[in-house]
Amino acid sequence: MIRNISKTWIITLIIFVGLKANAQTVTLDNYYNQETKEDKIGNRISFHYLWDEKASSGFSIFGEAFKRNGAKELKTLSTAPTEAKLKGTDIFIIVDPDNLKDNPKPNYVTETEATAIAKWVKEGGVLLIMANDEVNADLEHLNLLTTKFGFTFNKDLILHVIDDQHFADGELNIENNPILKTAKTIFIKDASSIAISNSAKPILKTIDGKNVMVSVKYGKGTVLAVGDPWLYNEYVNGRLPAKYENDKAANDISSWLLKQTTKKD
Repeated sequence: MIRNISKTWIITLIIFVGLKANAQTVTLDNYYNQETKEDKIGNRISFHYLWDEKASSGFSIFGEAFKRNGAKELKTLSTAPTEAKLKGTDIFIIVDPDNLKDNPKPNYVTETEATAIAKWVKEGGVLLIMANDEVNADLEHLNLLTTKFGFTFNKDLILHVIDDQHFADGELNIENNPILKTAKTIFIKDASSIAISNSAKPILKTIDGKNVMVSVKYGKGTVLAVGDPWLYNEYVNGRLPAKYENDKAANDISSWLLKQTTKKD
């Protein structure tokens, strides 16, 4: 009887530990991107790339993709990232860091913060960086971080789309991609290209060979970088022509990132 009870407790403990190991927390930066706008009654409110933001500028659909693929918790970090503040986070997302155009007092990435983030990745963290073109993001300070991983965002403009009559200018066809397993044709608009050095690897290129997406293994962790914050609601909720499968891309990327959190050998 005692032996059976012991076996039951051991099995229960194994299941509990397994569930805990696979219960990932995804934290979204709201420090480097900290945009505000005035609401209907004159109050300043946060907006742009927020988990609970269901407007076209939000990340609510991307957040649901993480949950659908098994993420335990979606969190937001509105202060400067440190080792202590990143503890307990499995995936950290930095998107479209503010420049003076977006924020009169932007929080630029510092060398101290870049070092702390890099150390967190090296110890097993998974980092997603989604930039933008130079006009709409601060790439100069962001590159203090990215150079630690062997790549930088270029101050150029690729996949430029003038208006809705020219969706094809942002079209990318996917074939045998290691991350985008189900999305076959996607749309990315007005991105920066990515220059690679060291061990960073191209994941997605334009027709003329410019890097749109790259990844790198760094210590026990992983970094994925894209030249645009392209998975916000406006471009995954059906506004695009039906041929573009950004919704599938959101699912592919969230699934892949979550899987990387278990590969810390």
